[in-house]
Order: sequence, then C-alpha cells, then structure tokens
Amino acid sequence: MCETRSTDDPVERADSVHRAIGFAHRQLFEAIVHIDRGERWRRDGARDIAHWVCMRYGISEWKARRWVHAAHVLEGLPRLADALASGGLGVDKVVELARFATAEDGAGLIAWARRVSCARIRRRADAAVRERPSDVHDAERSRSVSWWFHDEGRRFHLEAELSGADGAVVAKALDRVAEQVPVMPGEDRPSCVDARRADALVALASSRVADDADPDRATVVVHVPFEALTSEGRRCEIEGGPVISALTARRLLCHGRLQTVVEGPFGRAVGVGRISRDPPAWLLRQVRHRDSGCTFPGCGTRLFTEAHHIVWWRAGGRTDLDNLTLICSFHHKLLHELGWSLRRLPDGTLEWCRPGGRVFGAGPSPPADAMERQPMLMATG
Repeated sequence: MCETRSTDDPVERADSVHRAIGFAHRQLFEAIVHIDRGERWRRDGARDIAHWVCMRYGISEWKARRWVHAAHVLEGLPRLADALASGGLGVDKVVELARFATAEDGAGLIAWARRVSCARIRRRADAAVRERPSDVHDAERSRSVSWWFHDEGRRFHLEAELSGADGAVVAKALDRVAEQVPVMPGEDRPSCVDARRADALVALASSRVADDADPDRATVVVHVPFEALTSEGRRCEIEGGPVISALTARRLLCHGRLQTVVEGPFGRAVGVGRISRDPPAWLLRQVRHRDSGCTFPGCGTRLFTEAHHIVWWRAGGRTDLDNLTLICSFHHKLLHELGWSLRRLPDGTLEWCRPGGRVFGAGPSPPADAMERQPMLMATG
C-alpha cells in the first residue's frame, strides 16, 4: 500500500500526494481490466467498459477510452506501470505513452517522457497512429444495387457493386458513422463489425428519409393487429416491407415518420393513427438546449440522440417540452426492447429503472461505512 509521510513542507506534501495518486491510478487501471474481462459493466446500462467508466466516474468518454486502452496495455509494460505507481510519471503521460510504447523501448521512453511535455508525447503518439497504412480498393466493378425480403419478410438482403472509387466513399461513410453508432449489448466483439456497419447504413437512410420534403412518399405505414396494442407477442407488418415485433414498432413510433393502421381479426382497418415523426425543429432545439445530451444517468453523449416521448406517443403522450427528453439510440433501445423504463417525477427529475423496476443511479456505490467516505492520504501535521 502506498503511504504518505507527515510533513510541514507543502511541496513535500504535494509530492507525497502525487505519488499516492499515481499508485491509486495503477490500482484503478487493474480494476478496470478485471471489470472489463468479467463484463461487469453490462448490468449498468453501458455500451462498453469505456462508457461505464465515463458514466460511473464522471470523466469524458474520450478520456475513459484512453484509460481503458492504457489499463490493458500496461499489463505488458511493467516498467511503465511501475513509473505510474511510483509517481515517476503522471497518468496523462503514461496514457499517451501506452499508445505506442513497447516492452523493448520502455526504459528509454520513460526517461525521455520525464524531460518533455505531455503535449509532445501526444504528438508523437498521434504521428505513430497516422503512420499505419490503410487498405486500398483497386478493383473496378459494375454499378448495381439490388435488394429483396426473405424469411417470410422478416429479413432484408441488400447487395451492391460499385467502382473502387465509389466503393471507398461508401465504405468510409459507413465506417465513420459506425464508429459513432452506440454498440448494443453483446455486439462489442470484433466479429460484430458488420452489425455496426448495418446500423450505420440504417442511420444514414433514416436521416435521408426524415429530411424528405414529400411527407406522403417518405411515410412508412405500419399495419398493427389490434391484439398487438396489448400483447408484446404479436407481430406487425410494414407496408411493402418486413414483419417486425410489436416492441420494435413502438420504438420506431417515437421518432420515425410512421403512420399506424390498426386492424381487426380479419385485416379490416379499425383505426388509422396520425403520422408520428420527430418534434418540429423549434421544439427539438429547445429539447437539445435543455438536455444538452442523452439524459441516461452519466451518459450525456450528443451523438445519435433522439427526442423520446416519456409518456409514449402511441399511448397519447403529448409532443411538448415536458414530455420529451433527449436519449441516444443505444439507451432508446434499452427502453423499448430490453426492459428498462423511464418516468419524470413531479419536480422534473428523470428517473430510470432497470428491468423489474429497480431505480438506477450513476456513480460509484456508497461506502460501507463512514470511515471509507474520505480516506486519509496524508497527515495534516
């Protein structure tokens, strides 16, 4: 255990605290690795371990991802790990060094890092990353795009052939969007990269449809059996498209340009709902200004956010400021398809609940006793 010495010299006290912080950071990184390997972050509504660290400890997601990367890399860089634990290097320098350091050059890099600024280390790391070659697409192909539904309309197959130059543009756009699309639970493995690209394609297409000036041609019609209004086991049908679950239909109704047609037992329309779509631009600006980002506790991301009806639109919820809140697409799916719930309390506070109704709160767990609330890092003299 790292201990600090009692001293009246404020500089020595600061140095002692710095060493204690370095040691604590090393312990935190070790814990992060164990949490990641055990996938303990899944139970707290996080997309991945970096998202969990961001929400739980209140740091930016950018910094959280750097911490997670460094935590794993330090296992193979014992000299760099010791430099952090002893206070020889601060955490910011260690995190940047972990981006390009190897076990062979560790000692030399540590000595160099002590002499230079953190910004210089970051520039060297950036240069090392940029030096990695990219794949080049050379083959020329005939242009074509075709699609069809199969598995009784439950699946959609898309096939395209483009020139190498055009294909590179499409690939870059999909990969760029895929980097920002939230990862759904169980889809964070490298083998799921194709699933992320599929989400990126849907995001691009959804954005284009939402901006279409022709409301009739750009409206998706969903045929809903009457029983599906009260039962989650029934399925719905998109006009000219696939069969989808009632849960998925309810999520789409939150933000898509959709119109529901409720049908009786023999397919006769018994009700046609109003077209559901995003709030008007002026109202969405108010929601974004008020909430700033996703309102899931500790999330706050501004990427792929949607205005969600707290009292669902299909249940008569109003499209007004009090009944709207900003949610990222990842947490939107948690609400509609993975059993989470959300409500606004009388004082305006949003309350998120896990599946089963238990209220969820971000941040570290409370200490077991009062003595743990404020650990003594040093004596005050």
